[in-house]
Amino acid sequence: MKDCRIIDLGRIAYGEAAALQQRLVVARKHGTISDLLLFCEHPHVITLGRNGKRENLHVSEDFLREKGVEFHHTNRGGDITYHGPGQVVAYPILDLNGIRRDVVWYVRQLEQSMIEATSTFGVRAFRVPGCTGVWVGENDGGDGDTDRREKLASIGVHISRWVTSHGFAYNVSTDLRFFELITPCGIAGCRATSLEKLLGTSVTRAQAIARLSQGFSNAFGLELVPADISELRQWLGEPEPAAISTRDLVPAR
Repeated sequence: MKDCRIIDLGRIAYGEAAALQQRLVVARKHGTISDLLLFCEHPHVITLGRNGKRENLHVSEDFLREKGVEFHHTNRGGDITYHGPGQVVAYPILDLNGIRRDVVWYVRQLEQSMIEATSTFGVRAFRVPGCTGVWVGENDGGDGDTDRREKLASIGVHISRWVTSHGFAYNVSTDLRFFELITPCGIAGCRATSLEKLLGTSVTRAQAIARLSQGFSNAFGLELVPADISELRQWLGEPEPAAISTRDLVPAR
């Protein structure tokens, strides 16, 4: 198995995480770092993908600011989504030249990693044709009525010269009321759910990350090797924090 370094950044502002990913993608293209899997949690933020429609945001940006929710345009695929406390966000920085150069396969494997992780909690999750992400509830095997389904996790990726960035967001204990501010992923009638809501019991962030990591390792055939933020700074040639602010790198639950 190829090695992939895994780092938990804790809570970090969305803009700082995006800037960090850009630097890591450059380094991965140059071969100065290995494949990476970054986990993090963001403060309240709504992001609109490069193919997203502004009308899928149901409130004004002034309203968002009043509620302490940031708004960002982003270069990932997909439409609009929410990130916030209680959600596990994963950003793989992988060179698909050494794995498999297939965008659709890559997205399906991200879905598979979360489907497998969810199954270890005793919850059946599945794909919906034409609707990227991971769903739970009733599945009729088609892409018709979404009223009987709920979305547990979203995916939005960017690939440049076969190096990946952005990734997936998995709702663990997320405050689902924030999804009411948007049409999640631009899918009419889409309702978000969380693992804790499905289970009726609490799940720690560490538990979720452990299961998601194993699912990711199995899906991509990668050996995950733990690393820490100090190593990340060394790889980027930073003796002191720059792209990552210590005030934002706080532990997440």
